[in-house]
Amino acid sequence: MEEKNINNEISEEEVAEEVKENESTDEDDAVSEYNDTAVQIAEMEEELSKAKDDYIRLYAEYDNFRKRTVVEKADIYSNATAKFTENLLPVIDSFERALDCECTDENFKNGMNMIFNQFKEFLNKMNIKEIDAMGKEFDPNYHNAIQQLADTDYASNHVCAVYQKGYMAGDKLIRPAMVAVAT
Repeated sequence: MEEKNINNEISEEEVAEEVKENESTDEDDAVSEYNDTAVQIAEMEEELSKAKDDYIRLYAEYDNFRKRTVVEKADIYSNATAKFTENLLPVIDSFERALDCECTDENFKNGMNMIFNQFKEFLNKMNIKEIDAMGKEFDPNYHNAIQQLADTDYASNHVCAVYQKGYMAGDKLIRPAMVAVAT
């Protein structure tokens, strides 16, 4: 029986040592698992931070694209309007010269005036305005001087004759007024 007790004692000692080893192994495993989890959390936080940064940059890029597109669209519209008006102005000039000519048929002349007024209304709807040049001080940004006249009733450096009207679309010059300037 004594041998049994010794075997039991040895077994108990072995079991106690094994339990201690297992406990230390469990503690090591727990610490290792905790460290692995902490590393995974850090990696995930870094990935999340990178994803947030990418999102913010992408959003800013899209916002800039949207704003740039709005400006480009407005510029395209403005340029198309100016180009169209630039091509239409010679027709309007010819119409004005035709209206200045003598006409014996009053009905024809009234009809031409009505059509010309429709052209003017169209230009107003398109925000295209005549440059008021007569009697104004000469401005090379809006006037194209083709002649200088002396002995006029106008002050020096003022427009004394308009040969061709100038037009603007909003703040954009379409065609400068062709003028004579008093000296």
